[in-house]
Amino acid sequence: MEDWDNTTTVAEFVLVGLSRQPRVRAALFFLFLFMYAVTIAGNGLIVLLIVVDSHLHTPMYFFLSNLSFIDVCYVTTTVPQMLVHCIRDKSIIPLGNCLAQMNIGVFLGVAECLLLAVMAYDRFVAICSPLHYSLIMNRRVCLMLAVGLWIISFLLTIVPFFSMPAAHFCGHNVLNHFTCEVQAVLKLVCSDTHTSGLNMLITSVFTLLFPLAFILVTYGRIGLAVLRIRSAQGRGKALSTCGSHLTVVGIFYGSALAAYLKPQAKTFTDTDKIVAVFYAVITPMFNPLIYSLRNRDVKGALWRLMGGK
Repeated sequence: MEDWDNTTTVAEFVLVGLSRQPRVRAALFFLFLFMYAVTIAGNGLIVLLIVVDSHLHTPMYFFLSNLSFIDVCYVTTTVPQMLVHCIRDKSIIPLGNCLAQMNIGVFLGVAECLLLAVMAYDRFVAICSPLHYSLIMNRRVCLMLAVGLWIISFLLTIVPFFSMPAAHFCGHNVLNHFTCEVQAVLKLVCSDTHTSGLNMLITSVFTLLFPLAFILVTYGRIGLAVLRIRSAQGRGKALSTCGSHLTVVGIFYGSALAAYLKPQAKTFTDTDKIVAVFYAVITPMFNPLIYSLRNRDVKGALWRLMGGK
């Protein structure tokens, strides 16, 4: 570290992790290792089934494969670092690696927010305009939506980052987190964080509130359309199709809103870290379980992959 105009240039961060107790860290190591394996296997299997099974070559499963891909990337940016915390008394991460991890995490989180909104639109067209579904959600439109959400996510991540003034740290490099989470890093900055906080708030509104409002309005219209379906079988099929997506939306947005749109304290608390575990580890693990357990098409594709008729 070097003194520079009453500030300090930090070259690395010390990550506190979730616990300092050796026995607790050992238990957490095996727990997170199991959850990581389940997440990779579950989401990887979803992607494999959608790629190899022609019955799943539809817009809904195309976007689902994107969701699984995001979940695999997201847990890979966080969980390995968490496992390191559990086996080391002092986990150190260089500043460059920390900033990269922080921005990749934000990029993937923004992409998932936008993707969930696109998936809601897909369900809206499928239920409210079933006769025109294949025409509206054709291959070209699906590719444009997918490419568009990735580009917008990149811009919403990279533009605020480069528009921030250079951050200086007043000799504090102990990060009370298990990963380089943007809010935890900002709490160590001694320079003016007003611009950074404002950029993060604006980005949160565009990536959390607007997509969530769109999803709620979309499902409100879907609910009205379902009520007009006369057959109980038709209503059940429509609700089953949307149930999995609504469950994922509730879990993801609930934890994300609790983390990013609440009044920020001066320090990062253990409660904040538990919330972060929920959206960084638990949600990606449950997504493939939610979709596979409630979906006959996915179960059928898995059966065919295993050689069943």
